[in-house]
Amino acid sequence: MLALQLAYRFLKEGRTQTLLILAGVTIGVAAYVFITATMVGVGENMVSKTLGSQAHISVFDETQPPQPLITADGRSMLRIVVNPEPSQKPFDQWQRALTRVEATPGVTSACPTLSGTALALRGGGQQAIRIVGADPYRLRRVIDIPSNMVEGEFRPDADQVVIGSILAEELGLGIGRPMRIRTTSGEASVRVVGIFELGAAGVDGQWVVTSLRTAQSLLGRPGDITAIDVTVEELYEAEAIATRVAARTGLTAESWMERNGALLTALDAQSQSTILIRVFTLLSVAMGIASVLAVTVVQRRGQIGILRAMGVRARVILMTFLWQGALLGIAGAFLGTGVGMLAGKGLATVVPFDIVVDASTAGQALAISLTTGILAALWPAASAARMDPSAAIRGDG
Repeated sequence: MLALQLAYRFLKEGRTQTLLILAGVTIGVAAYVFITATMVGVGENMVSKTLGSQAHISVFDETQPPQPLITADGRSMLRIVVNPEPSQKPFDQWQRALTRVEATPGVTSACPTLSGTALALRGGGQQAIRIVGADPYRLRRVIDIPSNMVEGEFRPDADQVVIGSILAEELGLGIGRPMRIRTTSGEASVRVVGIFELGAAGVDGQWVVTSLRTAQSLLGRPGDITAIDVTVEELYEAEAIATRVAARTGLTAESWMERNGALLTALDAQSQSTILIRVFTLLSVAMGIASVLAVTVVQRRGQIGILRAMGVRARVILMTFLWQGALLGIAGAFLGTGVGMLAGKGLATVVPFDIVVDASTAGQALAISLTTGILAALWPAASAARMDPSAAIRGDG
């Protein structure tokens, strides 16, 4: 324990230098913790906002190929590629497909849905809408509409609908107010029982959510659906699970990762930039520790020479300075993590997402700070251990 005792005494005697380097390590670790927690919060917020109105995986029946618009002289000329309207093709044997999807490893829930376009009529105004029909108990496990209700209740049922906040505002609709819906199959009256706000303009301004049977009646598709929406246990395993679903069902399975390629690219770029910031932050911490300990070696040449002359081995001198680096790293890690957590809490009050320093981030900060402190102390420690005792005592070693 001699090396540890000497390290503590050296740090205590050089109090000003110790406090300065400790402040530098604390700031570096705090920056690491704060940046990591903030970037994690930003990424999670982006994903949650994107998936707030999307299923992790959507399973469709095979898409029909585009149809030629003009046929003449035995030749087909395709002027515009028009995707076929899903409502024109029934989802064959979707009950069997639903069973297979639910049995796929990694799938936590599945919800058959029917969606289609329509017009909402209110007084003299009209608005293009998208009817979304599903079993409410299944739907809430895929898209958490109940937690995002701003008025009324999530009770889509026969002739009852839940609509987005923007659509309600544009049509002047409130709880209990009637609304007429016009589709290619006719016109019907429904009653608004709830208003939600998912944070996506395309959803809040168009969606009219109702029961599956009501949607089938409105869209003229009795017993049919357009897709099976799926949630998975591991969000970033959605692509692999979608492949398994497609293999089991023989249907098209599209994951949220495939639909949101731009988002994943942005998250990857954010991750790479965060890594660079971390590296430069830790390099500055390492340089600070190394420079201060190098100065300490020069200042304590005489003491080091006396210790060596008294029989203290070079290994003990080496461990003394390594202990200094370790102690600075540990103390800086704990202080820096605390400062980073306080900074995160402060920022969380002005941004629309949580900034939480989890145990993993704190553990990484401690491990990295300790490792950085020891590695930064290696050169000064080796320099001190190589000193010739007599030269060090004379002051020219």
